[in-house]
Amino acid sequence: MEVEGGVQFEDYFPSMIERLGAEGFIVELCNGFHLLMDVEKGLITFESLRRNTILLGLQDMGDDELVCMLSEGDLDGDGALNQMEFCILMFRLSPGLMDGPKQWVEEI
Repeated sequence: MEVEGGVQFEDYFPSMIERLGAEGFIVELCNGFHLLMDVEKGLITFESLRRNTILLGLQDMGDDELVCMLSEGDLDGDGALNQMEFCILMFRLSPGLMDGPKQWVEEI
């Protein structure tokens, strides 16, 4: 998938589900959330996302872009992502997951 700036994004989520199974994939998504979250708040905040930009390979992203990333998944309007919002956002951003969700949901 081509994204702004010509960066190539490859969607690995479908192959992760095939390898880990649906339940294992959800566990890995939750692990990713915990890696990025602010431990005191239990949320992915702007500050926690900014701290983890190098880990994510996003060190060149500006603050405005990080705020946009958060707002894309912020369903309750608090300016941060809880675990459910994070998982929903990850599913929405993975076009490959939309090809087989019924099959994966049935596994759980």
